[in-house]
Amino acid sequence: MISELKKRDFHKCKRILNERGQVEAKAVIAGINPGRIFVDNLDTPRSGLIWLGNNDGFIFIGDENNEQFHLELNSFIDAVIAPDARRIGLQWFEGIGNHEGWDITIKRLLNQRKLSSWLQRVYELPKEKYKQEREPELEGGYTVHKITETLYENKDNSIQNIDFLHNTIVWSWTSTDQFFSKGIGYCIVHKNEIVSICSTSFVFENVQCIGIETLQAHQGKKLATIAAHRFVKDCFENDRVPYWDCMDMNKPSIAVAEHLGFCRTFNYMGHAFSFEE
Repeated sequence: MISELKKRDFHKCKRILNERGQVEAKAVIAGINPGRIFVDNLDTPRSGLIWLGNNDGFIFIGDENNEQFHLELNSFIDAVIAPDARRIGLQWFEGIGNHEGWDITIKRLLNQRKLSSWLQRVYELPKEKYKQEREPELEGGYTVHKITETLYENKDNSIQNIDFLHNTIVWSWTSTDQFFSKGIGYCIVHKNEIVSICSTSFVFENVQCIGIETLQAHQGKKLATIAAHRFVKDCFENDRVPYWDCMDMNKPSIAVAEHLGFCRTFNYMGHAFSFEE
């Protein structure tokens, strides 16, 4: 029977986790970033499903050939996951495998649904590969700021759209204390508004998973690239490893990563269906 693990028992999934898999899965199991875990056995899990706390997907872990898990999965999605997803406004189930063995299994298990698939790229940046000389010049009127507690609290109301920053941090972290303890962040400000943010979305040990967002009105000015350069330099100054995960079709994100010198380490497949179909 598929059941939800208590957070205090997440550690029981460590032995079925692919050590060369996604940082997000490791971060949730370690209790660093929020998430929920559903497993076939509460004492000795053999297979499981991680629901990332930022609602950015579901990660299948463990044994992809576990027939009992297979038999229960679809009814569990319909009875437990779909209602919870609808309550929070989540429209899509986006599933990925923690290792390649899950790809065929996911397609087979979800073949009665209208399933679409895509490719994800994962990059890391060794210090010797970093292209610091490629950092662009910042246009006039823009300033770069490290995300500090003072900036976040905005007690002087100097930032007019501080919710942009607050929402970015809350999206991936259980608390601001966790973010400032484990993560890194830089933002670019224009006329008292934050217009671009590059910050840690997930972290495990010394690996920092990068998340970037630039407001549409300010795109095309290389702001994401500049913020990413500052993020990467901070990582290297503090013995951390920058980690980049993006869709294969996201050409702007790929361009920024490769501009900085990031090297692709592996690919994985994503599979999605709508909860409304």
